[in-house]
Amino acid sequence: MNVLGIIASGAAALFITVVLAKGVRRTALRAGAAHEPGARPSRAGVVRRLGGTTVVLGVGAAAAAGTELGAAGGSGRAVTGLLAGAAIVAALGLVHDVRPLGVPLRAAVQTAAATLTVCLAGLSPVAGVLAVIGIVAVTQAFALLDTSDGVLATVGTVTAAGLLTCAALDGRTGLALPPAVLLAGLIGFLLHNWHPARIRPGACGSLFTGFVLASSGALILAEAPPERAAWIALPVLATVALADAALVLVSRRRAVRPLLQDCGDHITHRLRRLRVTVPGVAVVLGLWAGAAALTGTLVYAEVLHPAFALVPVTGSAAAVVALLRIPAYVAPPVTAARRRRPPTGTVPTGTVRTGTSLRPGPEPVPAAPESPAPVAAEPARTTPGRPTVPPPPTGRPAVGLTADRS
Repeated sequence: MNVLGIIASGAAALFITVVLAKGVRRTALRAGAAHEPGARPSRAGVVRRLGGTTVVLGVGAAAAAGTELGAAGGSGRAVTGLLAGAAIVAALGLVHDVRPLGVPLRAAVQTAAATLTVCLAGLSPVAGVLAVIGIVAVTQAFALLDTSDGVLATVGTVTAAGLLTCAALDGRTGLALPPAVLLAGLIGFLLHNWHPARIRPGACGSLFTGFVLASSGALILAEAPPERAAWIALPVLATVALADAALVLVSRRRAVRPLLQDCGDHITHRLRRLRVTVPGVAVVLGLWAGAAALTGTLVYAEVLHPAFALVPVTGSAAAVVALLRIPAYVAPPVTAARRRRPPTGTVPTGTVRTGTSLRPGPEPVPAAPESPAPVAAEPARTTPGRPTVPPPPTGRPAVGLTADRS
């Protein structure tokens, strides 16, 4: 096993990712300052589109160089197919960041990339079809984790460490290279993605990360020795991503909401509603992924019985059920049309509607009677030849007052 080649590739991925991430951060801040002079730079647009490219370029360049230098060993063809498929998915994500694409087109491109990887790996037709389905599902599940600062990078780092350990146990250099360089690249990216995030992965980085992890797991599973319980140990490594996807689908199905429309109902959003801080959310999910990765690795190494792989699966299912009890959807704001008074006879006067019942409400306060408008006094009339005197404040007639003065 070419350990030095893998270490050198990982170090190169770490260095390239850190340098590119720092450059992208500076470029994004300058662009934001140029568009908003005198105000705090806005990072939402440019950073999200460019942040994931740092991971793609750093990991891709290091993995390609390692493959050319022989670090992939006898699995060079499979690693090349993995990198080619990951490049296609990354390009898809970059286009989606700039201009959102439809779900059918994204699913078709991801399926084509997974098929290319499986074909170059030389898997059998049955295993290839199952691998394509698993790669697309896990890739999309990891893409959904980009909902909070540091979450995707943390979970991806832990999962890549587990895959690297499983590949190292079998002494397969080529299969250990992709998770090794991805592990290093995500660590470098996490330095700028931790809260408050300076850069974000976006669809480009999240799809690339998920595809590399899913493809590496599928290739390790296909070449695992028969005595290892790889069929149950390796899927456990993706427990957090799959649990988040299951939570979202079940929650939207119960709430009769579109399944493919983001509604702020992921694990990260629900933990934030429990007053968990943004760094705390990343730590919680990192520990969750670490427990699953440790269990899956020990089962793969035959240290634990395969039945222990059900422990993180059962725990994740219980966590999903508990998270479903946390409200995730906010009621729409009350508009002027909804504030209109109901028609007469619908709700009795002096009652308040609560849910489906009516309870007595406070008696209405009667309005004060309106005072009649003052009537302008007619001009006073006097006898011919005498001047007209304006009416006094007391309201006495001017005629009588004139007569008194005569």
